[in-house]
Amino acid sequence: MAVSSVEFAKQYCDDVEFSPMDATRTDREYLYKILHAVISSGANTVNIPDTVGFSVPSEFGNLIKSITQNVDNISQAIISVHCHNDLGNASANSIAAVQNGARQIEGCINGLGERAGNASLEEVIMNIETRKQFLGVTTNVDTRQIYRTSKMVSDIFGFQVQANKAIVGANAFRHASGIHQDGVIKNRDTFEIMDPKSIGWTNNSLVMGKLSGRAGLKSKLEELGFKLSKEELDSAFKSFKDLADRKKIITDADLENLMSSQRRTNNDNDSFKLEEMHVSSSTTDTPWATVTLSTPDGTKIKQNSTGTGPVDAAYKAINKIISAPSTLTEFKIDSVTKGIDAIGDVTVRVEENDQGYLGRGSDTDIIIASAKAYINALNRMLSMKQYEQSNISSGS
Repeated sequence: MAVSSVEFAKQYCDDVEFSPMDATRTDREYLYKILHAVISSGANTVNIPDTVGFSVPSEFGNLIKSITQNVDNISQAIISVHCHNDLGNASANSIAAVQNGARQIEGCINGLGERAGNASLEEVIMNIETRKQFLGVTTNVDTRQIYRTSKMVSDIFGFQVQANKAIVGANAFRHASGIHQDGVIKNRDTFEIMDPKSIGWTNNSLVMGKLSGRAGLKSKLEELGFKLSKEELDSAFKSFKDLADRKKIITDADLENLMSSQRRTNNDNDSFKLEEMHVSSSTTDTPWATVTLSTPDGTKIKQNSTGTGPVDAAYKAINKIISAPSTLTEFKIDSVTKGIDAIGDVTVRVEENDQGYLGRGSDTDIIIASAKAYINALNRMLSMKQYEQSNISSGS
């Protein structure tokens, strides 16, 4: 079956990769035979997966080395690895594989993936970049894009990066110990093995204000890696001025969040949008909310509701407009920056029939951010339903 699958694939493309499932727990002699056969049949890459994250680095490195020694046509293919992180060894296993002959690594930004995730690409890349003299290889990756890519992936998938995450965590380049701080002040190399700028990390505080113009915003966004069309810049500038009216100090993190919100809005072009919202909450009266949404056809609908709190009331009002039965299973608020006027970033998860949908929303008003996040999640759910229905209708 392995040989016939490769031969079939070669009929349609020149570059074929073969991956034997659960290779790390497979009998080695059998694995060698399979790899030899598929390479002889035209496989350009053989990918060795640690499917359940069972291996430790020395063991996995030994497996890759044994493949180079026992598959006599291995020089005709690239050895790739695909490591899962069930025991926390995915990145270390990937580096061990490189030391023993692997030349392709499969992984995910922020270590995303099934169960405990896959090898963290930023960790693997920066291991190779930082220790290239020891490892003797390079990736040719533009590492300055790592931090921004991590933020983008986090925003799209709705998974926050833990503060102590290697390379891209908020604390990755922070030093709390007095001895460490003193050492960094005197010589950064004392306690920093990487230059934060090498991954595109910046720590600028005051960058823009309400008097900043369109050209200044365009220049700053380009510095952060965002290249916008005229229409995109017009929209971003409007959002920026709205934010500047509510927040005196606008940081890089605020601008990155603004662009993330812009991307979510652009992706929801044909969906429900929050137009207006009024809420009331006190220690004596029942909280209530009045919400106005624009529908996919442009119609504006207003509904109101009471609830146990302002967020609950807002969500109930939204449910009266968007007919999408679901259960809210997760609600989380994070602060984008410091201060009482900081942008609140809300992540919610709604479920229907055991299928989950994440939504994100940001605003200096956490009630509005909560409403945006809920609407974003419902829009994603409705979009998936429409996609599934269109596939059923087309018979695919």
